[in-house]
Amino acid sequence: MALRPRLDLRGSWRPGHAPALILIPLALIVTVCVVDVLSPPHIHLGPLLVAAPAITVAFAGARVTALMGFLAVAAQVLIGVLRGVLPTANIQAQIAALIVVSVICVTVCVVRDRRERQLRQVQSVAEAAQSVLLRPLPAHAGPLRIAGLYLPAEEEAELGGDLYAAARTAHHSTRLLIGDVRGNGLAAINNAALLLGAFRAAAHRQATLPRLAVHLDGAFRWDTSQWRPQAEQDTNEDFATVLLLDIPDYDPVVHLISCGHPPPLLLRGSHITPLLAEASHLPIGFGGVFGIAAYDVQTFPFEIGDLLLLYTDGVIEARNADGVFYPFAERAPEWTKEDPDELLRHLQDDLLSHVHGHLNDDAAVVAIRRLAL
Repeated sequence: MALRPRLDLRGSWRPGHAPALILIPLALIVTVCVVDVLSPPHIHLGPLLVAAPAITVAFAGARVTALMGFLAVAAQVLIGVLRGVLPTANIQAQIAALIVVSVICVTVCVVRDRRERQLRQVQSVAEAAQSVLLRPLPAHAGPLRIAGLYLPAEEEAELGGDLYAAARTAHHSTRLLIGDVRGNGLAAINNAALLLGAFRAAAHRQATLPRLAVHLDGAFRWDTSQWRPQAEQDTNEDFATVLLLDIPDYDPVVHLISCGHPPPLLLRGSHITPLLAEASHLPIGFGGVFGIAAYDVQTFPFEIGDLLLLYTDGVIEARNADGVFYPFAERAPEWTKEDPDELLRHLQDDLLSHVHGHLNDDAAVVAIRRLAL
């Protein structure tokens, strides 16, 4: 299961969702009309009616704004009739100005609504791309219960440079990838898609975990440099920190290769242990450049009931307004008894609360619990 916050568009402020807001311009029109009619001849409150369509445009669509503009103009005409000043140039100028302002407000609504429809279409395309590239992790894989969390740094974004994926092998094991591509924007998304594609194409094959790492490094370097001149290839700085894991079904261990990525956290009861690899290799994209032909595999115990947390640096480097980093290793043991889905929900709420809803970098977390077969 993959958890992600949803984008809340302005459409939630339409009258169907907040009908009480319509009472504000209606009350304004009625109040101005009554007070103006009852006031002395030298007091004119009619110009205040222009506020009715101006207020409506903030929360309603073009039709409701046009209705409020029409009611405001009708109220101005009624004031002129009841006070006997409708034929005067002053009241006619006020009516004309009110009509012009109402038309402008309706035009603003039409333009805004069109842009919001375009935003919804872009969001739907981004969601489709996200579902294809960053597929939800399987809830169950052999004896494992798995859940994933992806938090984009920007609310409008659906994808970034953080990634994760899982695959089953013919040897009754589950392979997982979590990574963080350098940079942001379209270039980072392209490189993330490249790594995910290379992993899915090779992870289920009979290749060992080190051969999988070599494959990812070669595919990454080839794709990011194939169209560049030789001078640019020599200074290419595209890379990704990656953690590769292989978890056998019948052996209570986890095999991993770290390529410059933060170490996973093993939670056993209330005790937390970082799985620090003795050899952390260079990030993917640098291996072939420096002549790395083999990757060392580290093996750690991973028993029934244990919980494993994989994460990107967007989690541990998230800061609040005072510059304090999010205490991930301290908070995680508080939810170790929860299943992976619930743990990630608690983590999402706590992390966003720490940064007051604004992340400086994309963040991804994968929670894995080993159950009995």
